[in-house]
Amino acid sequence: MSYRSVFAPGLFAGQTIVVTGGGSGIGRCVVHELTSLGAEVAIVGRKQAKLEAVLSEVEEDGGRASIHSTDIRDEDGVVRVIDAILERHGRIDGLVNNAGGQYKANLDTITTKGFEAVVRSNLTGGFIVMREVYNRWMKANGGSIVNMIADISNGWPGFAHSAASRGGMLTLTESAATEWAAAGVRLNAVAPGAIASSGLDTYDDEHTAFIQQQVVTGIPLQRFGTESEVSAAIVFLLSPAASFITGSTIRVDGGAPNAREGWWKLEQNRASEPFNGFHRASGPAILTGTGNEVTGS
Repeated sequence: MSYRSVFAPGLFAGQTIVVTGGGSGIGRCVVHELTSLGAEVAIVGRKQAKLEAVLSEVEEDGGRASIHSTDIRDEDGVVRVIDAILERHGRIDGLVNNAGGQYKANLDTITTKGFEAVVRSNLTGGFIVMREVYNRWMKANGGSIVNMIADISNGWPGFAHSAASRGGMLTLTESAATEWAAAGVRLNAVAPGAIASSGLDTYDDEHTAFIQQQVVTGIPLQRFGTESEVSAAIVFLLSPAASFITGSTIRVDGGAPNAREGWWKLEQNRASEPFNGFHRASGPAILTGTGNEVTGS
């Protein structure tokens, strides 16, 4: 079995695309879809063991990739990795700025160190990567960059540090889309909502019941999204079909920001069929046996 992408085979043949945070979750899924479409993918992440595991999967499936270990918050490390990718592949046609993360905390309890760590992971690190990719290759050759943010519509109580950094990445994307347009570089963002990915397993046990029982009740489509549904949005933005799209954001959130409590009562939705083209997908353990599993056709 191989990845069942909705996009044409060979779409990215001859291209090299960098995926940060490619060792797990959505990033891992994106790596598999891109390699199934002919791209050579440079997988970047912090943990060598995870990178090696994904590389092994890709090679078993007949794809081509390389792995590069660094923390995107480390400027010197990023420079070394981008240089190594160019030495190995000779080009960088696309960048998926996916690495990042957050933890739940009330704003008045977040330390300055903790706030800055999340901002550096979700914003500063992504800036470093896109700047170095641009200066070292895309400024002279063009390309496409997709920055991952999150569902930050109307703020994100409980995750204010992440909302601030993701909001910064949104406006950074919009700004760079104009500054770098003359070089033939397009920049867009993807904002995932509640996605059934390994990231859900990083939350504390105290949040388990909420994730299992209450998250989907506020989503018009009444389910979690799949990694494949996020990956498809990313792949579209990297593709030639999006050649007149820059400075934009695609939401992949089941319509959650559009629901307004008190104005419309959400009803159980039995008509929303998830798409799951990822043949190696493994849903988060936290959803197992809850009735909220995301299965695909």
